Amino acid sequence: MNVFELFARGGPAMWPLLLLSFLSLSTIIERVWFWSKILTREREVAGRVLEAARRDWGAAAEIARKSNDQPIGRFLYSALGLEYPDPEVFQLALQASADEELAAMRRGDKLLEAIIAISPLLGLLGTVLGLISSLSSIRLGDLGTDATTGVTLGISEALISTAFGLIVAITTLAFYRLFNGLISGQVKIFRQSGNDLELIYRKSWMPRPDRPAIQDPPNRTVLEGNG
Repeated sequence: MNVFELFARGGPAMWPLLLLSFLSLSTIIERVWFWSKILTREREVAGRVLEAARRDWGAAAEIARKSNDQPIGRFLYSALGLEYPDPEVFQLALQASADEELAAMRRGDKLLEAIIAISPLLGLLGTVLGLISSLSSIRLGDLGTDATTGVTLGISEALISTAFGLIVAITTLAFYRLFNGLISGQVKIFRQSGNDLELIYRKSWMPRPDRPAIQDPPNRTVLEGNG
């Protein structure tokens, strides 16, 4: 029995399951491509921006701007690109950008969750419909005779849809958990790099004897050259 025959014997529930499998596969491929472009450079970008921020805010902003193809670059530049922000505004810019970038990383999660929940139920529905069809042809007088052979075969075929639904759900769940783990790692990186950058900014913003607090931004001449 080849795959096409197996699919045909699975019953009508196999068609929506096939659609869900295609949706799951396309989403997984898109997310794998998305993450493959992020995980190779994020720590390098964050490290370069933070190292530059300790010496030159203009250079740090430029590094972050040139890394706008990376979420971590856009995240850091959201604050570094501001003109003379108060520390509170600096912090709010980082928080807003982090929320936006993390939301983009979670794209497709709702679809995967729906596929995980629906696929086993569709498979079970296909099995129930197959059992109803098979058992409806049994007569009491046929029990124990060769007439029930076809019924046994029909029951085994009815279980195909359940197996297929479980395969779709389990595969989707595995990748869903993987993507969630990657998002958790991004949350830690964003929090650490954001806190470090904010701390550097607040230290350079602290009042000095030669200037009042808040009135002059840190490294004003550098920022003016960057603006």
